[in-house]
Order: sequence, then C-alpha cells, then structure tokens
Amino acid sequence: MQEKTQERETVDYTDDYPKFTPEMKQDYTILIPDMLPWHFDLLVHVMRSEGYKVDVLHNDSRAVIDEGLKHVHNDTCYPALCVIGQYLDALKSGKYDVNRTAVMITQSGGGCRASNYLPLIRKALKAEFPQVPVLSLNFSGLEKGNGLEITLSMLLRLAYAIFYGDLIMSVFNQTKPYEITEGDCAAVRKECVEKLKRALDDGSYKKFSRNVRAVLDAFAAVPVKKEEKVKVGIVGEIYVKYSPLGNSHLEDFLLSENCEPVVPALMDFILYCVINNINDAKFYGHRSPSVLVFRLAYRWLYGKQKKLIRLMKKHGRYEPLHDFEHLRRCADKVINQGVKMGEGWLIPAEMAALAETGTDNIVCAQPFGCLPNHIAGKGAVRALKALYEHENIVPVDYDPSATRVNQENRIKLMLATARENLKKS
Repeated sequence: MQEKTQERETVDYTDDYPKFTPEMKQDYTILIPDMLPWHFDLLVHVMRSEGYKVDVLHNDSRAVIDEGLKHVHNDTCYPALCVIGQYLDALKSGKYDVNRTAVMITQSGGGCRASNYLPLIRKALKAEFPQVPVLSLNFSGLEKGNGLEITLSMLLRLAYAIFYGDLIMSVFNQTKPYEITEGDCAAVRKECVEKLKRALDDGSYKKFSRNVRAVLDAFAAVPVKKEEKVKVGIVGEIYVKYSPLGNSHLEDFLLSENCEPVVPALMDFILYCVINNINDAKFYGHRSPSVLVFRLAYRWLYGKQKKLIRLMKKHGRYEPLHDFEHLRRCADKVINQGVKMGEGWLIPAEMAALAETGTDNIVCAQPFGCLPNHIAGKGAVRALKALYEHENIVPVDYDPSATRVNQENRIKLMLATARENLKKS
C-alpha cells in the first residue's frame, strides 16, 4: 500500500488533474473505448508500433451503462455515458494497474456536447481513480500538452489505416450477407487485416493500390449466393453510428434480419471536420496559417479517397465508397454547409447519397436529446423524401432507458416497408 502511494506522487497533477507525460509512454497502458470495430485493429497497430501500449475496451454489458449512470446525467449525452462507463468498468475489473493506466478520447472540437467530454471524464475519474490521466486526441486546440508525440509519419500511417478500415468495412458488408459458408468472410477479414498491418509497417503509401486490389480480390473470391436483399444504410451521430455498444449491435441485428448493412466511411467524417475549418475561413473572413494546413490536408486526403474509389470502380465487383465532393453537393440540396454542429450537414448528405446509390432504407441513429442530430437528421427527413420519393427513413433514439426490443421493433417496421418495396421493384 505504501508503494502505491509513492507511485501516485510521481504523477504530474498540474491544473488539479494528472497529465500524461512523454516519460509515461513506456510504462502506461492507454485505454481506448471501442467505437470502430473495423478500423481499430489497424489504428491501434500503428500506435503500438510507435511504442504506445494501447488496449481497446470491448466490455459492453449492462454494468457498463450502470457505471456511466453513476457519474453522467442521462440527459447529458449517451456516448459520454457509454465511454465513461467502459473506462470505469475496465479500471474496476482488476485487469489493469490503475497506477500505470491512462485513458484516451478522440475529439473533433465541434460545437456540441462532445467537446465537453474531457471535464466529464475527469470528474468521473477523480471520484474513483484520481491518479488516472486523460488524453485527448484532437487537432482543434481543445487540449494541449497531453504528452502524445505524434509525428507526420505517424499521421500518414493513421490516415492509411482509416482508408483500409473503410475499404474492409465496405466490402465485408457487401459480401457477408451473401456468403454460402458461414465464417468465410470473417476469415478473409482476419487475413486481410494481418496483411495490412505488415503493409503499414513497411510503408503502405508506396503500395496503396496493390494493397487495395489484394483486399478486393480476397473478398471477391468468397463463394456467394446470387440473390437480392434489402439494403439498409446507417447514418447519424458518429459514436452511435459505429459503436456496437452505442447502437445495440445494429449491424449484427440487420445481418440477422437478412439485410445488407451499408455504413458510410469514417474518412467522410474526417474530411467533414477538415472542410468545416476551410468553410469557416470563407464564411467569416478568417485568415490564418492553420487554414493553409487544412487546405493541404484536405487536398491530400481527398486525393487518396478518389484513388480508392477509382480502384473499386475498376475492380467492378463492389459498390464504391461515396465521393466526398459528391456528398457536399448532396448536402447543398437540403441544408447549408454552415450547419456544422455535431455531424451537421453530413447526415442529410449521406442519406441523399445512399438514396442515389440504391440504398433507400436508412436508420438514422441518434443519442436521445442530441440537438444537432434532431435538426440535421430527423429535421431533414421531409426535405429528403421530397427529393427521393422512395426513401424509407427511421430515426432511432439510443439512451440508457431505451430497451433494445423497442429499438429493434422500430427498425422492423421500416424493414417491413422495405421488403414490400423490394417485391414491387
């Protein structure tokens, strides 16, 4: 007990909370809440290759939600409640040395409650684990000096990991519902992820095209049934759109209902965050060196996205990812690009792009009381249906008091209409 007290004294408590310093890199395990099952294998691999000890939390029992409810008001933000619950549940599990553990959260820095996650997390940890530092990975100046050493090389590798994650997520969802032998797709995914990890280690930017073609060929080799299934797009708040904990395993549910899930790319959200900074400079007349950096970043990221789309089109087997500039044009039909709180104009843009590529059925997943989602998501439904008469959209709220049965029943009603429309077509 005396040794543990001495260990706590070595932590930097600047500003009344512990800071993660570069010296902690070798000894501390960083916990990351599960949000992107498809991408985190690759993203975490990049961080580990840079010397960080990282664990992705997969605990998703009711105990996680109950832990979150102890420290976060249920009207605050459901994703914050889930994330804090995962942290506390993991720290109480005995699996980690709490004197050698930190937690990390990614933040876009937008004008919604997500920008307040840091003080919420720190308040919760201070009550039970005051020695655990909190790191924020963001590029908007929300948190500075948190001890993360991020180089340009690491950023490039993280970007390629996201492109690869988007590719695998897309082709898996386009293959899995039709596989003849159960488990074939999962085996191919595992094999592709391991190959891509090695590619990220030896400079994937030099072999990007080759790696993309290899993934496409591997999934295309899976024996499939030739039949038409209901396609269901998933849009909404970034966390509940992707996280199995946040959306009650929505993708698994759609697969169990004999549907094909269609999930927009994570890179679209990153490009959305970048272009919003450029738009702000145009709307408000800002001139700063950071705008030039955002322009260069956008040009590079969008160029790589277009290359990935070209490769998918050339392969011919799979529906390619959405082109981000096309998403912007879709948004302009419904809402101004100045509406950027939370996921803002990206939500109606994705719903429009899905309708234009044959995915009329859409689940708009939103945390209960999420104002940006209610305005830009649910609020845009009427305008979208006027543009795309066959679009079949169901907004679904996710919060600690909503039962999974009720959520799934709402989706089943939408699926009943979808199946009728499929028969007619």
